[in-house]
Amino acid sequence: MKTAQALFLATALLNLTASARGAQGQPFQWPKGERAAVSLAYDDALNSQLDNAIPALNRADLRGSFYLTLSSDVVSRRMNEWRAAAAAGHELGNHTLFHQCSRAGSERAWVSEDNDLDKISASQLAAQIRVGNTLLRAIDGKTERSFTAPCTEHLAGGQNYLTLIKGDFVAIKAKVGGVVPDMAQLDPYAVSVFVPLDASGAQLIALVDQAAQAGTMINITFHGIGGDHLSVSTQAHAELLNYLAARRDVFWIDTFVNIMKYVKGMQGVKETGSR
Repeated sequence: MKTAQALFLATALLNLTASARGAQGQPFQWPKGERAAVSLAYDDALNSQLDNAIPALNRADLRGSFYLTLSSDVVSRRMNEWRAAAAAGHELGNHTLFHQCSRAGSERAWVSEDNDLDKISASQLAAQIRVGNTLLRAIDGKTERSFTAPCTEHLAGGQNYLTLIKGDFVAIKAKVGGVVPDMAQLDPYAVSVFVPLDASGAQLIALVDQAAQAGTMINITFHGIGGDHLSVSTQAHAELLNYLAARRDVFWIDTFVNIMKYVKGMQGVKETGSR
């Protein structure tokens, strides 16, 4: 069995456990009586997202969240296309300027020394992230924003940098996980994401069905769609979108920032992230 498929199945088992726990709690009230929320997100500002993911979302009349690594040449070369995506209702989220991750460990040779998260201070990274919000505002004109931590890592130079930027964002994705077990206990600044690796359409559909069983939400974070890295095929992606589009009474599919604004309102959390 491929490693990616093994990881997918292992996480699916964890999701089933989460679904069982969530079903025992008080049902969460979604806006129009849906059974679950689904956030479709795409990290790293990749060509295949503009070429394949956004056209597929538009055809299905669904909205996604795109977390841009702002130093990427795919941002600078194709800025008008990102601007058009935002105008069509897709979210442009902050994924830092340079996608810094820790170089520690044998599997992190792909992280350059210049982008080693262990060698930048938390305050410096926070300042860079705020510059990222300014750049994003220049693209889409929006002031409310969400953030996804690269590699879901929290420590910059040994200090938790996420605590420094909570006031700049509506919500933050900060760990790997599956179906949210309990909406009432969800921390908007430590939301989990599921990253599909070589997943089939049937596997992706099984994930959203688990969220419906739990009555909670699932945050799926894609990277490449039919190309680039950590890719999922265009066919698998389309199968998921078609399934969701045909079941709008069951699933609320929206941008992560919109979903989390609603969730925080239901939790009674004071809104932030509108600097």
